[in-house]
Amino acid sequence: MKIIFLGGQGSGKSTQAKLISRHLKLPLIEMGQLMRNKARQNDQEAAQVKEALKSGHLVKNEIVIRTLHERIKKNDCRLGYILDGFPRNNAQLQSLPQDINRIYYIKISDKEAIKRLKIRKRSDDRKEALAKRLEIYHKETEPLLDGFRNRGILDEIDGERSIEVIHEDVLKKVEKI
Repeated sequence: MKIIFLGGQGSGKSTQAKLISRHLKLPLIEMGQLMRNKARQNDQEAAQVKEALKSGHLVKNEIVIRTLHERIKKNDCRLGYILDGFPRNNAQLQSLPQDINRIYYIKISDKEAIKRLKIRKRSDDRKEALAKRLEIYHKETEPLLDGFRNRGILDEIDGERSIEVIHEDVLKKVEKI
């Protein structure tokens, strides 16, 4: 089974992806964490990733796509995986494996996202970077949702409820796949 969780920063998509990953015993691939790990390396690509994360811009598509494809080729993904935060734009969409079973879009308002992100306290969560990431999300990621909706693989989830209620909602939907 191959499932994607999408949503703006602070939507809770990573929390829900982790819970479903544990429930289904499938590996969790968090694109944000893969990029933060890459930024810690000591090479030119790492410097580019680090700068993109710091400024709130998206990491270059070639780097993100190559990193994802290297990860999903690993043996632990042979039965499926839970993917968190990919695709983010049309170029990434074009590289998305076609055998995705379901996409869960965790939807929250920008106001709620900012409120949550102020609490989260992560090094790349500076106010300017957060605003830039939300702007990019609305401009580049949200338009992808129509294509998933048209393919019949998109479920929209109200992300402004408690973690437990959202998880129960997602679990019910997953069990129907």
